[in-house]
Amino acid sequence: MKILINFAIVGGGWRSNTYLTIAKLLPNIFKICGIVVRNAEKGSLIEKTWNIKTYQTIEELLKVDFPEFIVVAVSWNAAPEIVKNLIEHKIPILSETPPAPDLKSLKELYSLVKNKNIKYQVAEQYHLQPLHAARIKIIQSGILGEIREINISVCHGYHAISLIRKMVGLKYENVAISAQRFIFPIVRTHNRDGKIENMMKVNSSQVIATLNFGNKFAIYNFSDEQYFSWIRSPQLTIRGDKGEIHNKKLTYIKDNKSPVELYLNRMNAGEDGNLEGYYLKGILGGNEWVYKNPFIPARLTDDEIAVSTCLYKMHQYLAGGAEFYSLSEAAQDHYLSILIEESAKTGNIIHSKTQPWAFS
Repeated sequence: MKILINFAIVGGGWRSNTYLTIAKLLPNIFKICGIVVRNAEKGSLIEKTWNIKTYQTIEELLKVDFPEFIVVAVSWNAAPEIVKNLIEHKIPILSETPPAPDLKSLKELYSLVKNKNIKYQVAEQYHLQPLHAARIKIIQSGILGEIREINISVCHGYHAISLIRKMVGLKYENVAISAQRFIFPIVRTHNRDGKIENMMKVNSSQVIATLNFGNKFAIYNFSDEQYFSWIRSPQLTIRGDKGEIHNKKLTYIKDNKSPVELYLNRMNAGEDGNLEGYYLKGILGGNEWVYKNPFIPARLTDDEIAVSTCLYKMHQYLAGGAEFYSLSEAAQDHYLSILIEESAKTGNIIHSKTQPWAFS
């Protein structure tokens, strides 16, 4: 890629570090022109650590530079007010997930963005992570037939709903949700701040839910320790009438006499004496590439590759390209995740209702 994408960030928390890392590892593609951080002490630390200018207000930033778009990486509750401010300045917005905390706020934000006709997308990255992107490409090829069932235990809430919708082929269909929460003890091995050395045992909240869309069905299962745990593995099964994907195994029927079984294999540079560097080349399904890393040779994690793809797709969208994850999609996914929590809390079957964004 021979293009420099100039963007800014509002927020100096944990999630902003992902964007900072991406810009550092891909300086020929991405440039962060500034970060808005209200806390002067935190801003000073960011400047020393990352060598990027910080500002305490959006207005201060805009006096110095006018970025192509601004990433909103703040808390759920703070995001809508930040977005309102950016809309007044007519700046395209790439918001972190979820864009607002609750149904009322989602409706208000959707109405505002629609009425102001602002360029707005959401940085939902999971469907762009290499393995999930490979799975979606296989689904879209048609070799699995019509997908009607998914059992997912790879990510939480709205992230999982986004994968369910894209993998099963859903938009804004209504659903009946039944969920339960279980509390299990588990040895915590790791968290955002690093390894826990004393093998602390904690209580882990695990939510299991069924989502019945009528002719399609999903099972959601996630433990809140799963992202950082060394002893809880992600699991995913996608079933169509001609085949299935179970984790990295692909099985399908080519014809009456030809069942096919193969695996999704990660191809990495830098292994077994290879001297090309150390990075993901892509994912092979049999003898075909089902995913190619667009950011070779940067040494990025799968999540960083996915967020980099969000940034690049935002640039394409602003240049006249298609939406890649709209506010309507983000609102629907968070709305359904809210209903899962409601069902787990009350023990009731919750039926979703068609929301305004379904007609966009």
